[in-house]
Amino acid sequence: MNISIVGTGYVGLVSGVCLAEQGHDVICVDVDASKVERINAAIPPIHENGLAELLAKACGGNFRATTDLRTAVMGSELSMVAVGTPFDGEEIDLQYIRAAAWQIGQILRDKTSYHVVVVKSTVVPGTTTDVVLPLLEEASGKKAGADFGVGMNPEFLREGEAVQDFLLPDRIVIGGIDKRTLDVIASIYQPFEGVDILRTDPRTAEMIKYTANSLLATMISFSNEIGKLCAAVPEVDATEVMRGVHLDKRLSPILPNGSRVIPSFTTYLEAGCGFGGSCFPKDVKALIAHGHKLGLAMDLLDSVIRVNDAQPQCMLDLLGRHFPDLRDLPVAVLGVAFKPGTDDIRESPALPVIHGLLEGGAHVSAFDPIARREAEKHFGKNAVRFADSLEEAVTGTMAVLLITRWPEFDKLPQLLAAMEDAPLFIDGRRAIPRHAVPRYEGIGIGPAERPAHPLP
Repeated sequence: MNISIVGTGYVGLVSGVCLAEQGHDVICVDVDASKVERINAAIPPIHENGLAELLAKACGGNFRATTDLRTAVMGSELSMVAVGTPFDGEEIDLQYIRAAAWQIGQILRDKTSYHVVVVKSTVVPGTTTDVVLPLLEEASGKKAGADFGVGMNPEFLREGEAVQDFLLPDRIVIGGIDKRTLDVIASIYQPFEGVDILRTDPRTAEMIKYTANSLLATMISFSNEIGKLCAAVPEVDATEVMRGVHLDKRLSPILPNGSRVIPSFTTYLEAGCGFGGSCFPKDVKALIAHGHKLGLAMDLLDSVIRVNDAQPQCMLDLLGRHFPDLRDLPVAVLGVAFKPGTDDIRESPALPVIHGLLEGGAHVSAFDPIARREAEKHFGKNAVRFADSLEEAVTGTMAVLLITRWPEFDKLPQLLAAMEDAPLFIDGRRAIPRHAVPRYEGIGIGPAERPAHPLP
């Protein structure tokens, strides 16, 4: 199928390249000419595992990027809208969705063949049918259902694992205004054999996306609430508690041969310094705001955000146990990306932690294997010293704060043990065994509860 995609962010570009990998002819559209030029040169504008290889394979073949929306829509059978939907504190900002719908509608005015417009962006229930569809009809002078189709096809992509998630999906959700629309969207995914495809209406599809993200965010905040309690109870470690919880066979099923399946979602049931990124904070807040607009008290999700907002301060509180005065204290922050595998620093817990350190007068060095450029844009090169290596970041420091669970940090125990004066190590992800470093603090474990002998 010939497919056009409006937007070349994490969702648009990954979707485009992966659909091309499945044999479709794809053209991605962006208003940024320099970005389009880079994409056509097979230089990905974002870091995503596996994206560079697939982009290099597809460029010059059945994938390209352009700034010409008209040519893209006229030459395709289906258009996906994958533009940003930022949250302004009260509601999601639909200006890019509205603009894309209006522009596509104007082009459809001149198109004689049937065309399907699919919203791929995360939007609150009702956006596709109450905002996008009327704009398409008004701009085109045509009738949805008769002259063109309208649908909603949410993505379930984890940053850092988006390519794999697209090519090996756990489910595909399609919302359409009618059977014809649903059939066209479903035909895109014919190569994905054995995958559950849920056909529904656009509102339900929109709600599924928000509900899925809110569930995972709730699991994280629940775990962090338990982590705070564990830290206040002598001789209780949140990591051990959650390990016991994970062994519930409803969470980790036992196969007939006796082996145990450990689903990846159990990682959301671990205490840490908080969730970030472009999805969880924004989507939970948007769902809360949508509920409030409908007159509903969203008490649980409100608490999810409150718990998460407090988690970065826990790192500073642990540091304050040992250094009440941060002035001139040399501190290393390891990881600025909100999660490993991406250069995305949006809503990363590292940001409030670093800002708190700077406000206290600390001298901050930071290291991130991928997200340095984005971090330098945020902080500037003077406020924070960005190290070129892990070794450089921790040398000469009195405290080391781990924020992002990069695999490169697994060698910290050996590195810190070799230092003459080992710095205090504060583990915001419980990534390092607590007895593996000389001076350890971590989320979910208090100062007095460590047993005299390591647990087996």
